[in-house]
Amino acid sequence: MTPHFTLNATHTHAFRFSQADVADFARVTGDNNPLHLDPDFAAQTPFKRPIIHGMLGASIFTKVLGTEFPGYGSVYMGQTLEFLRPMFVDTDYEATFTVQSINPAKHTAEILGELRDKQTGKITTRGVATLMHREKINI
Repeated sequence: MTPHFTLNATHTHAFRFSQADVADFARVTGDNNPLHLDPDFAAQTPFKRPIIHGMLGASIFTKVLGTEFPGYGSVYMGQTLEFLRPMFVDTDYEATFTVQSINPAKHTAEILGELRDKQTGKITTRGVATLMHREKINI
């Protein structure tokens, strides 16, 4: 069933990343910063353990917006991001997406996305995506 896509509509998605996901992301992007991959190096940082790549965490935006809300057929036009807190492997997170504005004539919408640590409730990443979808964002 397709979620109802209207102003202030929300959609949530639970997720987590494994160390294997981090290693795969590092391999694909070439970002092999030891902060993400080396526990001994990371232990010497303020985080005390490896953190996931900020862009890996933010990749949940494209997964959800492209496949769930509004879903297949979405065209990404822009994205802002703020990395507010570190994210860690094997930690439960929840993404919440809220439709902030709709331009039905152009079939576009701005959608606020917030990633939260499910245990602490603290926002780790926040951003606004601009999308176009001819069938789901219209007059």
